[in-house]
Amino acid sequence: MSFRKKIQYWLPVVLWIGIVFWMSTEIFSAQNTSLFFEPLLRFFVPTISQKNIVVIHMLMRKLAHITEYFISGVLLFRAFRNGSENRREWLWALSSLLIIAIVAGSDEFHQSFVVTRTASVVDVCIDIFGGLLAQGVSVFSFQRQRRKIHSHEQPLYSGGE
Repeated sequence: MSFRKKIQYWLPVVLWIGIVFWMSTEIFSAQNTSLFFEPLLRFFVPTISQKNIVVIHMLMRKLAHITEYFISGVLLFRAFRNGSENRREWLWALSSLLIIAIVAGSDEFHQSFVVTRTASVVDVCIDIFGGLLAQGVSVFSFQRQRRKIHSHEQPLYSGGE
């Protein structure tokens, strides 16, 4: 694989994982994101209780984990595939999921050193779930694309004269 092709497929992975680690800093702590979500929720639902705000905020943060790692998973699958049409989608998916697990664990480990953040095994599992969803979508998409391409090909020999 050429250097240009490696950059084309792996640079988005590196950049996105950098963003994921940046989101593990104090800037995106629950205390700071609540400063955005609470006024927004109160604007749209003025009668919302504080308890419901806390629950919705927590759910939004967990959905953010799934989304971050879904994107990571899609980018990793794409990078491992690197434009190939070979039937190695399960290898690409497993390789991607392994990297997702390593990044998720590293991310939570990083958060254990940030005063306003907490490390959580539950968050690692949520992250891996997001990556797993991405692999399911990626494998399904790859297989569908291959079936579509191969169903339009004409046989070289039809058996008649």
